[in-house]
Amino acid sequence: MRESIHKYFQVGTIRWMSFPNRSVVDQVKRVAVDDYFDAIEVTKCADDAEREEVKKILEQSHLKVCYGAQPRLLGPKLNPNDIDEEGRKKAEATLIEAVDEAEYLGAKGIAFLAGKWEEETKDQAYAQLLKTTRNVCDYAAKKGMNVELEVFDFDMDKAALIGPAPYAAKFAADMRTTNNNFGLLVDLSHFPTTYETSKFVIQTLRPYITHLHFGNAVVEEGKPMYGDKHPRLGYPNSANDIPQLVDFLQVLKEEGFFRADDPLVLSMEVTLAPGEDDEYVLANTKRCLNRAWALVED
Repeated sequence: MRESIHKYFQVGTIRWMSFPNRSVVDQVKRVAVDDYFDAIEVTKCADDAEREEVKKILEQSHLKVCYGAQPRLLGPKLNPNDIDEEGRKKAEATLIEAVDEAEYLGAKGIAFLAGKWEEETKDQAYAQLLKTTRNVCDYAAKKGMNVELEVFDFDMDKAALIGPAPYAAKFAADMRTTNNNFGLLVDLSHFPTTYETSKFVIQTLRPYITHLHFGNAVVEEGKPMYGDKHPRLGYPNSANDIPQLVDFLQVLKEEGFFRADDPLVLSMEVTLAPGEDDEYVLANTKRCLNRAWALVED
């Protein structure tokens, strides 16, 4: 593409993935001073003082702020599709808190993920996830905010209910019958873990996609960084490098996602393998994105 990627996407990064060994404030500062980034994805702050400092930086940055509630669920092992109603309510409560914190930090919505499931209770879990998501969407709508569900693997690592693309499409269609502030977040890193291609996922989920991630995964059992670990592009024995990123971007172009008037956030979700340096890996990711963009056909 001859035109800048920043015309068609708000390029972002996920602060806790890019800089896992830095303080939260340092993570946010590092993104705020880098004009390669148009967006930043933040999550729960430790306390009021940290939250206030992060808010001050974001207010000055002109970054689009996104809020990932996934760590709020994964850390304490909360499950928004828990068939135990008390467990489900705990997950819902933290997502409601996430909406409030996101609003305070300047985000216009939150993203989260489904919880683990069992085959014999899959239908019950689906109904529980609808209940949670509708309640959170209803609450967010009062604030003019959106809610996004990130599509994860269903049997490899996170083993989340949502799940392969066709099942995600069914869930999104059900949600849109009641809540128009709901959308899906899709991540190139997860396509190998759901045994799907960029073309299949994006075409299947096209009406519902509101947010994009890209990165990498190792899907060979027994290899370092196996599962949903998000190593750098081109990591040994991994699934994604520049050719797969080119394919991802090309499909997005063909499916109408290059929208200068309403650009989606496209965030790099890449973290460090043991012994790696955050600045080297960040530069790697930018380099790969720049090269892939240059190879997308006009």
